[in-house]
Amino acid sequence: MRKTRFALLLLLCLCACRHPEVELMDFSTFEVISVRKSSVVDRNGNLNPEVMVMEEPNLSDDPDTKVARTSVQTMFQSMLGTIHHKDLLHIAGIFQGHDIDNSPLKQSGKLIIPAEGKIKNLILVSHYTIGAKFESPSETFPLEALLAAKGYAMVIADYIGFGITSNRVHPYMHTESTARSVVDMALAVKPYLEHIGRAPESEEVILFGYSQGGSTTLAVMDLLQDEYADEFPIRKVYAGGGPHDLAATYDKAMELNITGIPCAIPMIVQGVDIGENLALEMSDFFKPRLLDHYDEWINSKAFTVHEINKLIDTRDLRDIMTEEGRDKTNPKTAILYQALLANSVLNFQPRAPIFLFHSRDDETVPFINALRAEELFKTYDLRLDFGNYGPHAVACVRFIFTVYKDLP
Repeated sequence: MRKTRFALLLLLCLCACRHPEVELMDFSTFEVISVRKSSVVDRNGNLNPEVMVMEEPNLSDDPDTKVARTSVQTMFQSMLGTIHHKDLLHIAGIFQGHDIDNSPLKQSGKLIIPAEGKIKNLILVSHYTIGAKFESPSETFPLEALLAAKGYAMVIADYIGFGITSNRVHPYMHTESTARSVVDMALAVKPYLEHIGRAPESEEVILFGYSQGGSTTLAVMDLLQDEYADEFPIRKVYAGGGPHDLAATYDKAMELNITGIPCAIPMIVQGVDIGENLALEMSDFFKPRLLDHYDEWINSKAFTVHEINKLIDTRDLRDIMTEEGRDKTNPKTAILYQALLANSVLNFQPRAPIFLFHSRDDETVPFINALRAEELFKTYDLRLDFGNYGPHAVACVRFIFTVYKDLP
């Protein structure tokens, strides 16, 4: 144990020598566990190969599954000269958060800031759906870091179930606990940046998220407005491709008996069940082939979303779910459906501008979610970008680049 602690201390000291602007210490709110310097682009303007890009969540091994990375390269080439080459500091750390029941729970995440210069604002990032532990933001170089190159501090929580809490089941699409993780990390990072002399110039924060992160971003907006309006005034919200209305998403999937992201179905049922403490039996919802491999495929955190979908090996809900699980009038399924309604994120009044993005070609997160958000938010400060932007992962790339261009 002593040798382990000494080795860790030596590693932290070495990191501190390389990055003297970041003090590696057990700070009262944000405990830094690693620091490294990197850049989104190299000196020639090429994309850093370490940057993680969302996989297209289909079932085949067709080369098109990597189309999102191809899209990054294409968009990158079109924007050469506008992408800022700046060294970024990736600061992974631990913060005091809340568990599902609001008891204290240490969680992890990553802070990404320009290595030098002023910081304009905090951007609170809610990340998209991941499956494997190694995809946790604290362990990766997310494409969203592109925004830090324009002088912003990116705050990306791992969520419960990833990072240092990977031994836990992720409460997928339980909006309260996931949004709380994002806000808890922001609360920890804010005094940390002040402590190291890198406080943002503005108190206003920007909210950003795509897919699962798109709906979580709206939940974060609601939470900040309700509880932290003075501490975190919101400048603007960027929400893309999100399942904002879980009940409408369920209805659409059951109408078609098809899902574009098979792993999301068991993840939602399990996540909302745990988050809402419903005590549902998964055997009431899923057929034996999925049920028998539930922990291995989903809860082990060993597989990516694309890999889990391949293991499930069908998009037909009749092959995945029981007849009762596909019937929202069934008493047990009705309990789940009410929880889906409760975890939809459109039942509040936005008090800051929202940029809402969705591809009409998206088969992963049905376009009905965007239409529902437009319907309920149309009287507020809402800017829409709904176009034929390709499948889910390709649209994610476009969304990030669109936000990059929109930010000053």
